[in-house]
Amino acid sequence: MAVELLDSSPEFARVIDECEAALAPFVDWKLTAVLRGEEGAPGLDRVDVVQPASWAMMVALAALWRASGVNPIAVVGHSQGEIAAAVVAGGLTLHDGARVVALRSKALRVLSGGGGMAWTALTEAHAEDLLARWSGRISVAAVNGPSSTVVAGHPEALDELLAHCETAGIHARRIAVDYASHSPHVDDIRDTLATELKDVTPRPGRIAFHSTVTGGILDTTELDGPYWFRNLRSKVRLAETIEQLAADDVVFIEVSTHPVLTTSITETIGDTGAVVGTLHRNTGSLDRFIESAAEAWTHGITIQWPTTLTPYRTHTIELPAYPFQRQHYWLTPEPAA
Repeated sequence: MAVELLDSSPEFARVIDECEAALAPFVDWKLTAVLRGEEGAPGLDRVDVVQPASWAMMVALAALWRASGVNPIAVVGHSQGEIAAAVVAGGLTLHDGARVVALRSKALRVLSGGGGMAWTALTEAHAEDLLARWSGRISVAAVNGPSSTVVAGHPEALDELLAHCETAGIHARRIAVDYASHSPHVDDIRDTLATELKDVTPRPGRIAFHSTVTGGILDTTELDGPYWFRNLRSKVRLAETIEQLAADDVVFIEVSTHPVLTTSITETIGDTGAVVGTLHRNTGSLDRFIESAAEAWTHGITIQWPTTLTPYRTHTIELPAYPFQRQHYWLTPEPAA
């Protein structure tokens, strides 16, 4: 979870501190203690911990890209990622973003044990046809790409589905959650969220916000409490939203601690544009971020290298104590006959 960045990037650490302060009124743990795995801090296996922590990561990594000169022309969020996207776009204050992610993830604990989710390498249409035999027990939860569909529902029904997929040679795997987001199961916490999120006050954004709930651009003044229930209850329409943004000169940057969507986005856009990650699992260092920035640069994105490389300026390299021997190391080939 980018612990190395906390110690090597002042900009990243500054925004994480701001996120920790924003979360403080809504949680009984400290963000940095969780990230560093300090004794007594809750683990990331809890939904009401990992979701706020992931939100803070996305907000801080977006700030790091901006500090490197990369300013987005649009934002897209997948499920809980829309909360971070709304903050980056300016549609929610940092405080309201913290309120939504913290209180909503707490409400999700009520659903723990009653559901599950699974990924399948199926088109949406194929998944819908397959799920007909489990009608009312499993439904499509997210369409990430042309052949990447997430389903959600009752645990026993998911077990049956996965067994069928294995027999039929369909790639599928269980997602490590014990609740069923983006399904009728979420209706059980509708009233709770209506109360908890009633004070959310959206505002006009500075950046185009493309909603994966509606499948198109959305005025950020509509990102009120009821919207964040819909975000949790409705099918995630990522592929449809990405298709609308795809163009030859567009580079999609996944702002996360591990690139879980780059494959689906690449499949969706084909040869149009490019996709770049940010960090990778277990490599949350400044080196890893700079590699991603370099990859974005190769796709035409302007990077403010002096700013990006500032933390390295304290590390100087001794030059040789002798003049450069300006002779070729390799033998010079004779001209061919």
